[in-house]
Amino acid sequence: MAEGLTRIERARGFLEAAMLSERWVRDMSRRALLLEAHHTTHIEGTELTLEQVERALAGAEVPEARADDVRELLNYPEAFAFVSTYLEDGGPVTEGLVREIHKRLVTGVRGGATAPGEYRRIQNHVVNSRTGETVYTPPPAHDVPVMMAELVGWLQREQDVHPVLVSGIAQFQLVHIHPFLDGNGRTSRLLSTLCLYRAGYDFKRLFTLSEHYDRDRPAFYRALQQVREHGMDLTGWLEYFVVGLAAQLAEVRRRGEQAIERDVLVGEHRLNERQGEALRHLLESGGLTIQDFERLCPGTNRRTLQRDLKTMMQKGLIVPEGATNQLIYRLPGRK
Repeated sequence: MAEGLTRIERARGFLEAAMLSERWVRDMSRRALLLEAHHTTHIEGTELTLEQVERALAGAEVPEARADDVRELLNYPEAFAFVSTYLEDGGPVTEGLVREIHKRLVTGVRGGATAPGEYRRIQNHVVNSRTGETVYTPPPAHDVPVMMAELVGWLQREQDVHPVLVSGIAQFQLVHIHPFLDGNGRTSRLLSTLCLYRAGYDFKRLFTLSEHYDRDRPAFYRALQQVREHGMDLTGWLEYFVVGLAAQLAEVRRRGEQAIERDVLVGEHRLNERQGEALRHLLESGGLTIQDFERLCPGTNRRTLQRDLKTMMQKGLIVPEGATNQLIYRLPGRK
C-alpha cells in the first residue's frame, strides 16, 4: 500500500509541476468525466457503449438505447456539476450533501421511484443478478441515520490518515451502510471523488475511479466482500483502492508526458495543427496510416495530408514502413 501511495504522490507532483497546455487539460478532463459517467453507471447495469455515451453526452439522440440507461448516464454530469459547485463554496461533507448527490444521481431512473435522497426505511438486500443469491444484507434501516451521522462526523474531523485512504474508507463505508434503496454504489464513488478533491487531490480532474472497477467487476466485488469476511478489516480493500487509483494516475502521467513531448516537437519544428494531431496519434498508438490521418482530419483531402506527412518525414519526425499501398508511419527508433 505504501508503494501505491508513493506512486500517487509522484503523479500528483508531476501534474502540479508539468507545463501542460490548457487545451490538453480541458480535453482530458472532459474525457475523464465521460469515462466516469460511463463506467460508474455500467457497473450498475446500464448497457450503453462508449460511442453511445459520447453521443448522449454531446446532446444527440440515442434511439437504439434504453431510455432509462441514457437518463441514468445524463444524471451523472449533473450530479458532478453540483459537487463541483459545492467544492467551490468550501462546504463540509454533510448528510444533506450525500442525500443531494443521491437525489441527483437517481431521479427519474432506477431507484428514483424509491424516494431519491431519502434514507431507506425498510431492510434491503444486495442480490446477485445472475443467480438470485443474496450476497449482502446491509444493517437494519433503523441504524442508518446513526451510522450516516457517524460517517460524516468522521469525515468532518481533522484526520491523521492519508487523504487517499480517507477517500477509500468513505467509499466502502457508504456501500456498507447502504443508506438508500438503490444507487448506493454510484453515490459512494462520487463521494469518494469528492473527498479526494476536497483534500487537494483532484489531479486536475483527469482521472476516473470507476474505470478500474468496471474492467474487472468480480475483483471489485471481492475486495468489498472480503472486508466483511475478515472482521471489517479494511486493509485489503484499501490496498485494492490505492492500486487502482495509482494505475489510473500512471496512465494520466504517461499521457501528460506524451502531451509535453508533442508540444515541444510542434514548437521546435513549427508543425501545423494537422501535423500536431498526427504526432499526438503517433505518440499514443505508435503508428499512423493515411486512413488514420483522414479520420483525424475529416474534410481535408488526401493530397494535403500526404504533403503533411512528407514534410514530417523531411524533418526527421516520422519514418515510413511497409509497401507503398500499405504504408504505416512511425516515430524513429520506436515500435
